[in-house]
Amino acid sequence: MSDDTKQTQEVNVTRYMAKRTAKNSVFLDLFQNKSYLLKLYKTLHPEDTTATEDSLTDVTIENVLTDNLYNDLGFIVNNKLMILVEAQSTWTMNILVRVLLYLAQSYHEYFQRTNQNYYKSKKVKVPKPELYVIFTGTKGRKPDKISLSQEFFEGADIDIEVKAKVIYESDKDDIINQYIIFCKVFNEQTKQHGMTQKAVMETIRICRDRNVLREYLAQREKEVVTIMMSLFDEEQIMKSFIRSERHDADRETAERMIRKGKMSLEDIADCVPSLSFDELKEIEAEIMQMA
Repeated sequence: MSDDTKQTQEVNVTRYMAKRTAKNSVFLDLFQNKSYLLKLYKTLHPEDTTATEDSLTDVTIENVLTDNLYNDLGFIVNNKLMILVEAQSTWTMNILVRVLLYLAQSYHEYFQRTNQNYYKSKKVKVPKPELYVIFTGTKGRKPDKISLSQEFFEGADIDIEVKAKVIYESDKDDIINQYIIFCKVFNEQTKQHGMTQKAVMETIRICRDRNVLREYLAQREKEVVTIMMSLFDEEQIMKSFIRSERHDADRETAERMIRKGKMSLEDIADCVPSLSFDELKEIEAEIMQMA
C-alpha cells in the first residue's frame, strides 16, 4: 500500500468519524426543544394535565450504544422513563434488541445521576419504562405491539422481557405523525431528485405548505438543511471508504499472485476487478525492483 493511499484512507476515516460524532438528526433536533418534547409526551399521554416543560428531563444517550444514523430519544417525566426508537423505513425486529440495550444503559445512567447504589440493601427507586418504536415506513400488516419473547423465543416464558408499542402514520395531526409525514415526503423527494440539496429544500417547502412541522421548519430551516446534507456527506464518505478498503484488499491479493508467478496479469485482472491492467503492471514493476 502506497503512502498516498494510506493517507487518503486515514483522512476518510477521520472525516467519517468526526461527522458521525458531530452529527445530530432532525428527530433529535426537533425533540431537544422542550416545547415539542412536551407535545410529544401529551400525544402519548393526553390524560396527564400536570406535565410541563420544566417537568421533562432529557436523558437521551449520545454515542454510547447506538449508531447516530438511528434516532433514539429518552426522557423522564412524572416518574416515567419514556424511550422512543425510530425504525426509519426499513422494518426489522432487531429494533427490540436496540430497545433492550438502550433501556439498560438509561437505567445505569439514571442510578448514577440520582446517586443510587444498586449493590446496597436499600431498594433503589426506578422510573416506570414506556417503550415506543416510531416507524416511518408503510404499516402494511405489521403489528401494533412487539415483544422480545414472541419474536426471538417463540413466545417462551423467558427471564427477561421487552415490549414496545409501534407508532405508524395516522390521520391525526399530532407532532409524532407530522414527523412521520416529514420523513415520507423526504423519501419521495430523494427518489425524484436523488441525494441532493434540492431534495432537502423541496421537502421543507412541501411540509411547510402542508402545515407539517411548519413552525419548527420556519425557525430552524438552515439547521435542518445542514443536518440533512450532513447525512448525504456521511453516506458518500462511507462509500468512498468502502471503495478504498476494497481497492487495498485487491491490491494485496494482486501482489501475492504476482509474486507466485503462476498467473498472467490478464488472469489476475479478472480476480481483482477494482484494479486496472495499468495498475497491475505498476505493481509488477515495483515487485521486480524489490526482488
